[in-house]
Amino acid sequence: MSHLTCGFIGLGLIGGSIARALKEYDFHSRIIAYDINREAIVLAKSEHIVDVAANAIDENFSDCDYLFLCAPVQKNDSNLAAVKNVISPNCILTDVGSVKTAIHEAVKTAGLEHCFIGGHPMAGSERVGFVNSKASLLENAYYILTPTTSVPSEKVIAFRELVAELGAIPLILDYRKHDYVTAAISHLPHVVASSLVNLVRENDSADGIMKMVAAGGFKDITRIASSSAVMWQQICLTNTDNILALLDLYIQSLNKIRGSIANQDADAVYGFFDSARIYRDSFINASSGPIKRAFSITVEIADKAGALAHIVTLLAEHSISIKNIGITHNRESEDGVLRMEFYEDEAMQNAVALLQDAGYIIHILS
Repeated sequence: MSHLTCGFIGLGLIGGSIARALKEYDFHSRIIAYDINREAIVLAKSEHIVDVAANAIDENFSDCDYLFLCAPVQKNDSNLAAVKNVISPNCILTDVGSVKTAIHEAVKTAGLEHCFIGGHPMAGSERVGFVNSKASLLENAYYILTPTTSVPSEKVIAFRELVAELGAIPLILDYRKHDYVTAAISHLPHVVASSLVNLVRENDSADGIMKMVAAGGFKDITRIASSSAVMWQQICLTNTDNILALLDLYIQSLNKIRGSIANQDADAVYGFFDSARIYRDSFINASSGPIKRAFSITVEIADKAGALAHIVTLLAEHSISIKNIGITHNRESEDGVLRMEFYEDEAMQNAVALLQDAGYIIHILS
C-alpha cells in the first residue's frame, strides 16, 4: 500500500491519539506536526510518533494527504488562512471538534470547501494533552464525518475507510444534523448535570448533609459535571441555537412531570419512569459516544481487615490496573459495597472473571 503523509496542527489528546493510531496502522506513515506546546512535540518525536516537527503552519505541510486541525476551536478558525497558503490540491482537510457548524462556515469563508471533511471522533478522557494520548482511544468509538457537498465522493470513501482501519466506527452526517444530535446526547446532558450539582450546592444545609450522603444515582448522573468548564463554555457559546431548542423541550418535559406529580396522577408518573427505563435499556452498551462509559463494577466483600487488600493484590498479581476504588458508604442503589473503576472494558472483564473465580459476587454497572 502507499504510505500516508498526515499533518497535525495541534497535538493534544485527540490529535495525539489519531497520530498514534496512524502509526500503528502503518508504521511507515509520515507524521508532520505543529503545536505551540513544544513539550508535546518533543515527546512525540522521542516516541517516534512525529517525524517532522514544524515551527509554524508552513511548507512542511504541503505534501500531506490528510491535514488534521486539532487546536482549540477558536484557533482552528484563525489557522485556516495559514493552511490555505500551504495545502496541496489533493489533500483532505479535516478537524476533530465537537461542534461542526462554525468550522464549516469558516472553511467556506476561506474557500476550502472543496477539500474539507469535518470530523468528530466521539472519544475522550478526563485526562488531557499528548502525554495521555493512546491509539486505543479511537477503538469502537463513533467517528462522525461531515463532508461538504464539494468534496469528491472518492475522497469521502477513502477517509471513511481510513477511519475504520484505525479502529473507529465511521458515520457520515450533515454537519447541521451532527450539531443537533450532539446537543441532545452530549451538550444538554452536561448542562443538566451541572445544574443538578449547583442545585445541591445552593440548597444544602449548613452542615453539608446533602453533599455527605450524595452517592449512587446522584453521583452517576452528575459525573460529567467534573468536565472542563472552559470547554463547555465554548461549546454552549458555539452550538447555542441547538442547545437552547433542546433545553426548551427539556424544560417542557420537566413541567409536564411536575404537573403529573402535583396532580397525583399515578398512571402518568409510572409511564414517565417506565418509558424511560425501557428506552434506556435498549441502548447499546458500548464505549462509543461523547459521554464515555465508565467501566465500573461493585463487589460484595465482608467488612473485615484484609478484605480490600486481598482484592487489590489479586488484581495486581494479574497486571490489572485500577482507575478508581472506594468503599460505598451509602448503599442507596448499589449492590456491592466495594466500587471499582477500570480504564477500559478489557481490564474490567478480566477483573470480573478473576474475582468471580475467586468466589466474589460481582455487579457490572451499566
